[in-house]
Amino acid sequence: MEENREEVLREDHHEDEGEVKEYVERKRWLFLGLPFTFTKYTINERVITINVGLLSTTENDCYLYKVQDVELKTSLVERIFGLGTVACYTGDNTHPQLFLEHIKNAKEIKNYILHASEEARRKRRTLNTLNIDADDIDED
Repeated sequence: MEENREEVLREDHHEDEGEVKEYVERKRWLFLGLPFTFTKYTINERVITINVGLLSTTENDCYLYKVQDVELKTSLVERIFGLGTVACYTGDNTHPQLFLEHIKNAKEIKNYILHASEEARRKRRTLNTLNIDADDIDED
């Protein structure tokens, strides 16, 4: 019984003194929002990790300081079942766009990623810059 209780707490999110430290969510079926997929998302204050697969697995990590923008997308069916898709636009070479698809607490997770990514950039003393076609300046 105690193991089941611990798993439920871990599935939703951890809280420590009012501040959320880590989210663990599963990609869900769009129909009824059931978590019968083999994709797991873990978001903490340093990294976003996506684990995909059952027999052959792939793990993809993206440091939060590389997240440049976050977007919440919800279709009508997702809203009916309380789900959402969080799109993260990153400076990561392997996956410039990360999609956390059909997850519960999508708005809360989006806001957490947005604030945690800004805090991670401050801690690393990095800037979030955009490419504004500065190549033209060198030609003059």
